[in-house]
Amino acid sequence: MTHHRDQAQSKAYSNAVAESVFGLYKAELITLQGPWRTAEDVELATLSWVHWWNTARLHSAIGDIPPAEFEAVHYASLATAGTAG
Repeated sequence: MTHHRDQAQSKAYSNAVAESVFGLYKAELITLQGPWRTAEDVELATLSWVHWWNTARLHSAIGDIPPAEFEAVHYASLATAGTAG
């Protein structure tokens, strides 16, 4: 059973991670590459940034690999573990 305090700490950590990502998004994309001419320009640049974030940016918290690679390795290990039994 989790206590309210544990849930509050977990929520605070989740918020901190989200705020960190949004801060990087704003610093790396919105501020550096603006000003923007249209909302569509921002949308297309955002999609490109998210793709880069997931497939090319190295994340120290997961062993300096991109999230997509980490996820692929994780699910491959689960599939392997599931067939080993």
